[in-house]
Amino acid sequence: MLIVDNALARRHANDDPIRVGLVGAGFQGKGIALQCLTAMLGMRLCIVANRHLQAAVEAYTQADIQPTVCNTQAEIEHAIRLGQPAVTEDALAMARAEGLDVIIEVTGSVEFAAQAVLAAIESGKHVVHMNAELDGTVGTILKAKADAHGVIYSFSDGDQPGVQMNLHRFVSGLGVEPVLCGNIKGLHDPYRNPTTQEAFAKRWGQKPAMVASFADGTKISFEQAIVANGTGMHVARRGMLGIDFSGQQPDAPLVPIEEAAQAFEPYLEQTTTGLVDYVVGARPGPGVFVLGKMEDPRKRHYLELYKMGKGPYYCFYTPYHLCHFEVPNSVARAVLFNDAVLAPRAEGPYVGVVAIAKKDLAPGEEIQAFGGYEVYGVAENMPAIRDEALLPIGLAIGARLIRPVKKDTALTFDDVKFPEGRLIDRLYREQESQAAANRPSTPLLDEMGP
Repeated sequence: MLIVDNALARRHANDDPIRVGLVGAGFQGKGIALQCLTAMLGMRLCIVANRHLQAAVEAYTQADIQPTVCNTQAEIEHAIRLGQPAVTEDALAMARAEGLDVIIEVTGSVEFAAQAVLAAIESGKHVVHMNAELDGTVGTILKAKADAHGVIYSFSDGDQPGVQMNLHRFVSGLGVEPVLCGNIKGLHDPYRNPTTQEAFAKRWGQKPAMVASFADGTKISFEQAIVANGTGMHVARRGMLGIDFSGQQPDAPLVPIEEAAQAFEPYLEQTTTGLVDYVVGARPGPGVFVLGKMEDPRKRHYLELYKMGKGPYYCFYTPYHLCHFEVPNSVARAVLFNDAVLAPRAEGPYVGVVAIAKKDLAPGEEIQAFGGYEVYGVAENMPAIRDEALLPIGLAIGARLIRPVKKDTALTFDDVKFPEGRLIDRLYREQESQAAANRPSTPLLDEMGP
């Protein structure tokens, strides 16, 4: 990224690298580690934390580096001082350790990730993450805590929400008003599960449930929710419009995004905040797009000259997202420029992701995973979530049904019992209390557990 590359080159020349700790050594974590270890000047991956130590070791050995194993915070701090690459199973000790500038969190969990992120923030470290599930559940309160400690809390470059926000900022910088942030998706089937996605997951070395969360719409719901929370936008309806141009045919020709985006224009006339949404069966995928609006006829004249069309709506798009290749740029933006790629606005959240039954659910069943067999997630505006006491899917994982719920029905807080003592529940309550300061007539959801 421009500016960032020169700033990192200066840090390299001064032998003053940004010191990074990585939480998570799965598919994305290993990719981020490889990028940091082989392509980034002015940045040092000091330590990798993972529940299974061997995966953390492999994050280094893929670059022919043999790390040392650390079991305590003191050992971690000693390795950092010596410049010795290290691994640990204790993510909280790493998050609290002195000597690191920033933590990258890429576990895809919620409860565990919340603990690691909060520990890093409270220890004065910047946090860059790829965890839309965490951010879409309690991101607003984590951002408030980061602000209070004078550090940056940010989603990452490279993943689609970050690419959308970069594009949103670019469009705004042109003097064009962003009115829709969109994602381009190749498949949407809310009933996909780990069994249906097992072969694809095996081919790419990913977890079947994680792959299913992309196919069933949970992931894109979280991604668009956090874009909404960073921009002040909303969804047009529960689940978004999700306009499908594929005709449900895998081999159907793809529609150019400039043409596909026109289908949203009637809905934009009905909103003053702007919308987040997605399309299926458009190209270029898996890219992102932003619709901007321009009323000034003089500027529309220039935009038409530059082949953007007659307006008043204009489609800007990025044809790719390169995930772990771009995450280190987010680290540099946070540490060197105090610039978040994407973070929730203080007055939010505006949009959440609620749990919908993927099948008929019976009392006693446990909701086990994003992309699992029990529920899928859909984006919904926060007023509706509060008014109907809808269950955020980020809180649903690990909960048990206490009464039956029919397939395709939205779950409520009254439908489940939560595990006791979870940080994620306490953070959600605190986030709702913070939001209620501006909405004193809205009841809090006090039935969530301790």
